[in-house]
Amino acid sequence: MISARSTTARVPARATVTARATAATAVALATAGGLLTAVTSTPAAAATTCTSPTYTRQFFSNTTFSGTAKRTDCDASIAENWGAGSPATGLPKDNFSVRWTVTRDFGSGGPFALVAAAQDGIRVYIDGTRKIDLWKNVSSTVKKTVNVTVPSGKHTLRVDYANWNGNANVNFAYAPRTSATVDRVKPLVPTAPTVTYDKTTGKAKLTWAKNKEMDLAGYRIYRRLNGTSFSGTPLATTTATTYTDSTVPKTSQTYAYEIRAHDKAGNQSAGTADLTVTTVDKTPPGQVTGVEVTVAASAVRLDWKAVADAFSYSVYRASAPQGPYTRITQAVSETSYTDVTANIKQRAYYRVTAVDKNGNESVPSATVDPGEPDTTAPAQVTGLTAQGTTAGNAVRWEASSADVERYEVWAAPVGQSDPDGPDIALGTSFNDTRAEDGVPVTYKVQAIDAYGNASPVSETVTATRPAPGESAAPTGLTGTLRDSDTALTWDYSTDARFGYRVYRRTGGNDAWTRISEDEVTAVRYNDTEAPVGPASYYVVVLDQYGNESAPTGVFTVNRATPATSTGPKPPTIRLSAPYTECTANDCAAHGSSGTPVTVTLTPDPERLIGGYSYKFSSDTSYTRTTKSTVTWTPPRSGLFVFEVQSVDYYGSRSGASTQIDFKVG
Repeated sequence: MISARSTTARVPARATVTARATAATAVALATAGGLLTAVTSTPAAAATTCTSPTYTRQFFSNTTFSGTAKRTDCDASIAENWGAGSPATGLPKDNFSVRWTVTRDFGSGGPFALVAAAQDGIRVYIDGTRKIDLWKNVSSTVKKTVNVTVPSGKHTLRVDYANWNGNANVNFAYAPRTSATVDRVKPLVPTAPTVTYDKTTGKAKLTWAKNKEMDLAGYRIYRRLNGTSFSGTPLATTTATTYTDSTVPKTSQTYAYEIRAHDKAGNQSAGTADLTVTTVDKTPPGQVTGVEVTVAASAVRLDWKAVADAFSYSVYRASAPQGPYTRITQAVSETSYTDVTANIKQRAYYRVTAVDKNGNESVPSATVDPGEPDTTAPAQVTGLTAQGTTAGNAVRWEASSADVERYEVWAAPVGQSDPDGPDIALGTSFNDTRAEDGVPVTYKVQAIDAYGNASPVSETVTATRPAPGESAAPTGLTGTLRDSDTALTWDYSTDARFGYRVYRRTGGNDAWTRISEDEVTAVRYNDTEAPVGPASYYVVVLDQYGNESAPTGVFTVNRATPATSTGPKPPTIRLSAPYTECTANDCAAHGSSGTPVTVTLTPDPERLIGGYSYKFSSDTSYTRTTKSTVTWTPPRSGLFVFEVQSVDYYGSRSGASTQIDFKVG
């Protein structure tokens, strides 16, 4: 911190000072912290004005600083070695004094070190308060370092030096202490911040005034999207007082900037007031990828991956891969679309684009098509079995061809024909709750693909639904989701001397499967093989003859939900005229092929939901919606199924599902 300016001969030292005093313009060095900045000395004959942090230096021909100074000039630093000679022309070689003064802005202040060395006396003052006192005629150089805390703002520093006789030398320096364990003072907030935004280039330029800190390390720039918080990581760090952000997204959103100063000890200032810019949006969304096309009955379904900044999607169709393409729908908010206007007997080609909220449209996706129309019927259903239970007849079969869209289950009392047409099954099982106790029912199954091709009818099987035994149905069935299983409990039954049986199914009309291998004697059962997604359960009691009671009320859980939630109840379903729900006593055809059906969904009033997940019998997957109505056009005559479940407020947890059948003439 001490800069030595050594002179071994007395006369040359005087000559250096005189030359510096008489030169019209001479450049000296002083720190940016008060020790090396470029300054200009002033001729002795002119009025002396020294720009801070340069010292004003006065020479006196006595050691008491009395009378008029013999000489006044500017000094960049206090580092002199006059030896045994005079410090300047016109001054004695002994019994003289020199005074340096400077008033400067110390910024936020903080811990500083004052370092003094002199022969003979030296005193150092801050705002008139003495900090160093080595005021004695000595025969060798004495030194002293003092640590002080300087308040923020401007302060006056004064250094007095006296030489009584003998050699004369004086050195003094001051500098901030930058150790993180010592300096805990935050820098001042940068001032005069501004920002300008160039709409042509999409760049934001920030400027601010230079900070007054003597231990300044630089500035940090932070950026955030309006409505969010600044992150702990700066966008950029710089030692300049300007920064141009060329990475701000061109999304027509408002971004806020904040500038903070940081010092060498790691302290960071508070941020400036937010500087905001609203960007222009000239960037289209990214290209839609992952487009897949599948054929449903009289419809083509498209699915694709979401694009991050897409507000909606548009779907285009052509009769040839090279086009021309016609937009068949726009403003699609989901990542799927069902083209009900497609002729599935003719090949079509599709492209999808993403559109942002400002109307910028992406380049089209890769072209996709469902391939040539399929005219091949699925394979005949095999492995058909049927078993009567008190909950209905459980019908099962092996999967047919891979392209099967649905199965039609025909059921009729032995020797009769199906009175109301087939039931629709989306899986490889069906539970016939319409079967009457003690009446043998014959079943046969037919597979239908997306193009409406039907397989040969399967062989028939027969099952009889047994009447419930003498025991009363158990009550109070409930369950709890756990990490490794679903824990079921129910109320104790006095008729349960011969045990309980537990059944489970996953689909809304799938066959029930017995999951308890032996008769359960306790009023609890842990389903360690519980599937992911919705699962329904019921329990029966066995009488002394091994007959099952009527089932408990069905209990449904969803392993996609936390253990604290059973999911919302399914909505109430109402079909628009002329369609009505198909029941066991009335399954007459209503409406006709091509007449749209509107399903109105009324949610459970006790739970807040975020929407619904539904599918018709021709759909290959569930569709999410937040609307309370769903419209669909039946592609042909026949029996159809609509299945729906409520999705909770967070959009990820579903409750029990329910379904409704309707027939088209």
